[in-house]
Amino acid sequence: MRPLTDHCPKPLLAAGGKPLIVRHIERLAAAGITQLVINHAHLGHMLEAALGDGSTLGVHICWSPEPPGALETAGGIRQAIPFLGENPFLVVNGDIFCDADFAPLARIAAHLSPEGDLAHLLLIDNPDHHPQGDFVLDDERVRADGESRLTFSGVAAYHPALFDSLEAGKPARLAPLLRSAMNANRVSGEHFHGRWLDVGTPERLAHLDASLRAHI
Repeated sequence: MRPLTDHCPKPLLAAGGKPLIVRHIERLAAAGITQLVINHAHLGHMLEAALGDGSTLGVHICWSPEPPGALETAGGIRQAIPFLGENPFLVVNGDIFCDADFAPLARIAAHLSPEGDLAHLLLIDNPDHHPQGDFVLDDERVRADGESRLTFSGVAAYHPALFDSLEAGKPARLAPLLRSAMNANRVSGEHFHGRWLDVGTPERLAHLDASLRAHI
């Protein structure tokens, strides 16, 4: 996303006149999810300055900063566990656009447990920039391998026990944890057919911006 992200963290980039992360927060609040934890690395101080404690958006935000070099996805979640507590939680990547209703996902999250399913993933049709997909959805179970693969959206519910093997403050990737849980048949999922975009290039951001403005 450079040069756009040279002076702005990606979640604060605007589409349709509104930062990506604000769109997520508004949808979470509309679903009744108001206790948020946001982890950040690159230019994170700008996120904190822009959003503060979240009160202007009807939520309460705790901030979980990452050390220099960042911690990757699983490492960032593990770092935030002290704020998240012992109950299941939702995770939404800050650099995507997604019009999912988070309320049903929150209801599914409530049924995750240390003895049962550890995660529930929203999977999407493979975008042009990721044609090989990530995982297989088989009768609401997510498998690591197989045919007719779908792409992980970056939206999911997790039980904190999924991250028990990780050491706080150490970088860690999410995929190995998920694959291990999938091999134990402990990951459920669904095929999300709504609107989704990985805002990974200036061109994709411009396309999203034009599309949203056309519907304002």
